[in-house]
Amino acid sequence: MQFLSGIKSGLFSLAVVAVSGLFVQSGCSKNNDNGNSNPPPVPTVNAEVTIKAGETHQTIHGFGCATVFNPPNTSAYTAEEFDRLFGSGNGQVGLTILRIRIASDGAWRATELNHAKWAIQRGAKVFASPWSPPAAMKTNGNIIAGKLIPDSAAAYAKYLNDFALYMAANGAPLEAVSVQNEPDWEPNYESCVWTATEMRDFIKNHGGAITATKLMAPELVNNNQTYVNTILNDAGAVANLDIAGTHIYGGGIVENATAKALNKEVWMTEHLDTNIHYAANINTAIEIHECLTRANFSAYIWWYGKRFYGPIGQDGMITKRGFVMSHFARFVKPGSVRLGSSVNSRADVLISAYKNGTKKIVVAINTGANNVMQKISIQDAVLTQVIPYVTTGSKDVEQGTIINVSGNTFSYLLPANSITTFEEQ
Repeated sequence: MQFLSGIKSGLFSLAVVAVSGLFVQSGCSKNNDNGNSNPPPVPTVNAEVTIKAGETHQTIHGFGCATVFNPPNTSAYTAEEFDRLFGSGNGQVGLTILRIRIASDGAWRATELNHAKWAIQRGAKVFASPWSPPAAMKTNGNIIAGKLIPDSAAAYAKYLNDFALYMAANGAPLEAVSVQNEPDWEPNYESCVWTATEMRDFIKNHGGAITATKLMAPELVNNNQTYVNTILNDAGAVANLDIAGTHIYGGGIVENATAKALNKEVWMTEHLDTNIHYAANINTAIEIHECLTRANFSAYIWWYGKRFYGPIGQDGMITKRGFVMSHFARFVKPGSVRLGSSVNSRADVLISAYKNGTKKIVVAINTGANNVMQKISIQDAVLTQVIPYVTTGSKDVEQGTIINVSGNTFSYLLPANSITTFEEQ
């Protein structure tokens, strides 16, 4: 079956980065008054922000991608491509989560098992999502559309648990299995529709049978809070649910207050943007920032790892989007804790901060057309040195020289339309 991710384009166009309210201007040049083709100098403005090391938020479990299905005109992954995706050195993306598909056929299981092993060998975690229960468990006898037969619920829970057992027995233990990919949408490819009540009851009555790994749900196509809260407001369902998963093709990037009150992790487990111009890549950085700071998600998983719009292209090399993602993935390691910050004095520069063990990480996204002399102060912690890594239209995570911090404060010139990660030394 040919799976076309572009089918979501109608939903996606409503969600890309409009949620952030920030759009990046593409660079252009025009003749100045003297008839020269060189653009005028980019003005520099000032900004100030304070990182609050004593204020902690969610634990970050990582950043990832999926290897499910066969996207058009894309060859099979190689070990070297997994090095680029899941390695954390210079010239690598630094992903730490792989999403695979729970397929009913043995050939795909073998393929995804191999992907999972490669990811785990490189230090990543793996979780698995089903696009459909087996056809025999469906009301229409087909893996496309239809619903789970109510009397098959116990068998389906065993099917999910058996997949986790299979993966563990073959050297690739899973972090979690999901109940269903996008249960709130019925496309014309492998799928299964669940109402919020049906999902709640399955988790409540049968989720306890999934003992080989953690359980994730509901992985909605839209981040529908009413649907999620139908599950989270039921104590029986909550007892069997480990991770709340969602996609953001609609519904906005918003925090689920109920999940936070219940201390349930929320993972953003799929999104994509088929645009590959530089502004779209900056928008991906903005989206990650919003997912972490506005919605308090604990993980961010892109769609295809290898695709013209993915972190590596169909030639297997890292794309601009991959370098953009690496500003978070390479430096904000699993187990890092997001720190608080004051409101930056310039709204067009987005600042987030994290603590990885004793090491602080600051990510600054300059979405504006001005260079910004950004002053960054740290309170409730000691900071002595940082190294900047910068991405612009012409630079890819370029390492700068060590910055000596004086009085827990340093300043750095952020180029217009750029991303800079500061790593404590």
